[in-house]
Amino acid sequence: MKQKKILIIAVVLSLCFGFGAAFALQKLNWFESKKVNVFEKTRQEAAGIKWQNKIDTGMRIEPLRISGEMTFAGETVPLNDPEVFERLDRELQINAYWQSNTLLTMKLANRYFPAIEKILIEEGVPADFKYLPLIESGFRDVVSPAGAAGFWQFIPTTAKHYNLIVRSDVDERYNIEKSTRAACTYLKNAKEKLGNWTLAAASYNLGLSGMMNRCETQQVSDYYSLLLTQETSRYVFRMLAMKVIFSNPEAAGYNLTPNDLYQPFNYKTITVDSSISNITNFAAEFGLQYRHIKLLNSWLRDNYLSNKERKVFEIQIMQ
Repeated sequence: MKQKKILIIAVVLSLCFGFGAAFALQKLNWFESKKVNVFEKTRQEAAGIKWQNKIDTGMRIEPLRISGEMTFAGETVPLNDPEVFERLDRELQINAYWQSNTLLTMKLANRYFPAIEKILIEEGVPADFKYLPLIESGFRDVVSPAGAAGFWQFIPTTAKHYNLIVRSDVDERYNIEKSTRAACTYLKNAKEKLGNWTLAAASYNLGLSGMMNRCETQQVSDYYSLLLTQETSRYVFRMLAMKVIFSNPEAAGYNLTPNDLYQPFNYKTITVDSSISNITNFAAEFGLQYRHIKLLNSWLRDNYLSNKERKVFEIQIMQ
């Protein structure tokens, strides 16, 4: 008798939960109606890679093996150099077998890659640079011990140099569009000074002056021939490894269906040129809660927006 009661209660709760979830989705359509799958495009971008095997998802552990040709930002990766191949191989094995992190990053990348890649194209920066914020932050609003923040991990001084606002109530390092455009400005300048995109990518980790000094000291003009710190030496290869894995997730042991991927948010953009004394009340005007505003606008760092200068801010509102 007790078991029957428990079963009945469980059924009732599941029905209630299902109804509540359906009601919530009907009330607030968070995601874009058209499904996005970034992996189909990535397969085409890395068509030169030849997979030698697929990871066995059983108990047996074996290395992920690739051969063939590869490029980064349209520039050849010299995989015929054994040392270069081993540097890529190291990052491949680490990321292929760091399953929890790589799996979550794949899900998030499906949400953020389309917006980031669109900006890269508009700014004249190769699409492969979408892997830079991936390895910097994993598309999470993390803060490093050095104080770098946001997807692109700008420190405050660098952010301000690229005209990003950093203060207690507004921090545009967390604004995906503005921080991506700021990163593009840096990368284009670095490419102009260093001569190629691969060195520009590595300089994002080491710093532009540091990279220029090493190129001059070692009389080398390509990333793969430079002797660098371990972190910078691995930096571009971490991007390359993710490009390889994203080009064929199944071969790397990741079997994701379209329903497993996080979809881009469905939103409209409004402009604000005045202060907002209470963002909770501001959200309520649109039938939303505070968390809905912060989810899409994490650059708003407090429950208010001070705007005495009457700057124009764009706020994304869930639909």
